[in-house]
Amino acid sequence: MALNTTIEADKNAPPITRILAEFVANHPSRGWSDAVEHEALRTFMNWLGCAVGAAHHESTQAAIRATQFLDPAEQALVLGTNVRVDMTNAALINGISSHTFDFDDTHLKTIIHPAGPVCSAVLALAEKLGSSGREVIDAVVLGIDVSCRIGNMMYPDHYDRGWHITGSTGTLGAAAACARLLGLDADKTQMALGIAASQPVGLREQFGTMTKPFHPGGAAKAGLMSALLAKEGFTASPRALEAPRGFAQVVSTKYAWNEVTDALGQRFEISFNTYKPFACGIVIHPSIDACIQLRDKGVTAGNLERLDLRVHSLVLELTGKKEPKDGLQGKFSVYHGCAAGLIFGQASEDQYADDIVNRADMVAARGKVNAVIDNAISEAAVDATAHLKDGRQVHIHVEHAIGSLQRPMTDGNLETKFSNMANDILGKAQTRKLMDACWSLADASNVRDVIKLATLQGAHAAQLNELATASA
Repeated sequence: MALNTTIEADKNAPPITRILAEFVANHPSRGWSDAVEHEALRTFMNWLGCAVGAAHHESTQAAIRATQFLDPAEQALVLGTNVRVDMTNAALINGISSHTFDFDDTHLKTIIHPAGPVCSAVLALAEKLGSSGREVIDAVVLGIDVSCRIGNMMYPDHYDRGWHITGSTGTLGAAAACARLLGLDADKTQMALGIAASQPVGLREQFGTMTKPFHPGGAAKAGLMSALLAKEGFTASPRALEAPRGFAQVVSTKYAWNEVTDALGQRFEISFNTYKPFACGIVIHPSIDACIQLRDKGVTAGNLERLDLRVHSLVLELTGKKEPKDGLQGKFSVYHGCAAGLIFGQASEDQYADDIVNRADMVAARGKVNAVIDNAISEAAVDATAHLKDGRQVHIHVEHAIGSLQRPMTDGNLETKFSNMANDILGKAQTRKLMDACWSLADASNVRDVIKLATLQGAHAAQLNELATASA
């Protein structure tokens, strides 16, 4: 039977697999501006705090138990614990934990969370190799550039088809970053990208479940393994990204090749990274921001009759759960996010605990939220009008939420966020030392010295060991 080949393929695509391989292998160490360098440190620290913060979460503990069943070699740390597993499974678990709270970084142009796959793979490999902090930073910057440039090339079509773009592009970014850390030449880096191209991870159907954070973890593990295979001579198509039956043309009908090559080596996508003040899907952030501003103007859940939101269609497509049943579902409910903003004045991980999601006042408050689609509203904005019981109306329009490029979180904001996640796990003194080590990562002669500070100690360690080894 003949195959139906109705899709028009681009048979003259530029050799982006080779172009990216040469870029990753040959770009000079610290070949970027001070601003890019500082953003790399902010990205690394934010990712590390998210990974440590979710060390006790049930999804992280389940992943630990599953990997320990394999009797792994103790090569790398599961961050925020004293559990050690082989480096590929450390990449998996740390990738899962870093995205569990949905509190990690976001490249807003593509909605990619780039650090989860890239940093999780790099740090696990770096611990095994004893790499320097400088080598880690170089790998992270270049890996994130690959991931986000591929994302720029395909977004939004790839995402609209149902792919979780963090995982699908993250595999490529993790492979590139690990190839760099291993010192692979352009030929072998090209193979690493080719191997990774056959392993896109992540379906949007999984949002609201533990499998969503599995995506960056799975991407980290696959990318690391791709680089290790390439190092040993494993082969792949040299045109795996651009060929008519290659990655881009299979998973998307949009493939703007120039998005990969424009200003390559001059503009770095990590420069456009942002950091979440709220522990939920990024498209909810404008609405939460608006509700916090309404709260500051005297609007409360008690005096509110109805809250009308005008939002972009993506908000309800991704976060339209009106009656979330647990914290993971709550992260995909604009209604719950608004209730948290009104009642607590914040939406950190504590506001997404299962008991808070099901608390009577939260259920009542989110029942007052009415969200409608307005095509004139951008993905980054919201128009909110609170109708009060006394007849008054209070209006807020948020064009760009706190945490966006236009209203970025400061270094101090990031430290506060990190501390809030890590203090209860590592203790305040150790958390402070870990943050300082992140800021001075470029000076670390061996990244293992930094990783030691992310190790659980004392009574917490005994408790987590008991949880990790218990039967599921």
